[in-house]
Amino acid sequence: MTATRPESCWTGPAWEDATLIVLARQLRDAHSRVAPLPGHERRRLHRHLLAITDLAKRDPALAARRLESFLTDLETGVERSDWAAETR
Repeated sequence: MTATRPESCWTGPAWEDATLIVLARQLRDAHSRVAPLPGHERRRLHRHLLAITDLAKRDPALAARRLESFLTDLETGVERSDWAAETR
């Protein structure tokens, strides 16, 4: 008797939610943008991205707004005061 292997490789969620797909891609791209930064800065910004990713599980709309703000600050080089306080 030969055991057959199920051919069900996970290809992602069974549902299609365009908003969540866009948010997931934006988070992936944000992580890619942060990855080449210097060590301390990279770790700090990755922690913020992980917090946004966790928030996306509960409140995708709020996570999208926070990610937009994060990306704007990343592009302009502006640090929010609450980010700087966390590194102290």
